[in-house]
Amino acid sequence: MKKALITGVTGQDGSYLAEFLLEKGYEVHGIIRRSSSYNLDRIESLVNEEIEGLNNQENFHLHYGDITDTSNVIRLISEIRPDEIYNLGAQSHVKVSFDVPEYTADVDGVGTLRILEAVRILGLTETTRIYQASTSELYGKVQEVPQKETTPFYPRSPYGVAKIYGFWITKNYRESYDMFAVNGILFNHESERRGETFVTRKITLAAARIAQEKQETLYLGNLDSLRDWGYARDYVECMWLILQHDKPEDFVIATGEMHTVREFTTLAFKHVGIELEWVGEGVEEKGIDKATGKVLVAVDPKFFRPAEVEQLLGDPTKAKTLLGWNPTKTSFEELVRIMVEEDTKKVEKEEKLKKMFD
Repeated sequence: MKKALITGVTGQDGSYLAEFLLEKGYEVHGIIRRSSSYNLDRIESLVNEEIEGLNNQENFHLHYGDITDTSNVIRLISEIRPDEIYNLGAQSHVKVSFDVPEYTADVDGVGTLRILEAVRILGLTETTRIYQASTSELYGKVQEVPQKETTPFYPRSPYGVAKIYGFWITKNYRESYDMFAVNGILFNHESERRGETFVTRKITLAAARIAQEKQETLYLGNLDSLRDWGYARDYVECMWLILQHDKPEDFVIATGEMHTVREFTTLAFKHVGIELEWVGEGVEEKGIDKATGKVLVAVDPKFFRPAEVEQLLGDPTKAKTLLGWNPTKTSFEELVRIMVEEDTKKVEKEEKLKKMFD
């Protein structure tokens, strides 16, 4: 039975990957940080009730740890001896990285080094394969469209800069120590498990709340931002395929399609029965309910980034050709529908609970 170690197992990607690997017959180990409250919502179906003792379902095991702690990383890898390591743990919010740049560098950059170095000093270079979750934010101020594995990097945030270190140190260890260490350059990928502070989830949750009269207005930043949005559940399959490839190579993981924040918003509201009409330009642009004339979406400059990345479009040709991966198994329209439906259920559930305790 293969053993996999996942950092960031409680996150969107980590939870989907854990489920995927368990279905493949893996023994899965996940690292979680110790905190005063448990953040296990995304993996609750995999974990038994006795969380404190980390008693988990068969073949799924949680370990307290942190990739900013070198000794902890070495100890866990030494004890588990994984066949595959998926480094998904990160401070992954671009805007937040401007507020905590040093922490972002420590986790997203040096954290990757700690894992690579642990595998090397433990003598596991020939038996352990490492997947590093890289990001389209490496491209930042894009040098060509679409972006490929060979496109030059130009990061525009502390997050992008930290991840570029993670990318190059992974490649360096691969070439220096003959390790099977690879980068998956992930373009934006969303799901019903996406954190509520990320723009797509913010939109779908607001659409559900506004439709049920629990919120009046949704405030957004740059409506013209273009992104290549895919479904996280589909993307974790590509992560796995990259580690099953016969040789270590880096891959772009993307759909090859691009949509604006405005398009995403329009579609989300459409799924709750609201047709938006856009009026005005720039910071004065507004999304108006065509039926009532009420302003439901407005622009707030506080959501603009200090250095905006406006156009990200990935070219998944290499992954499709060499790995046989289908990047559009779930269409953009289907992705938005899934997210809106789940958030509609969430809002309805919250309202029922509120009435129970009123």
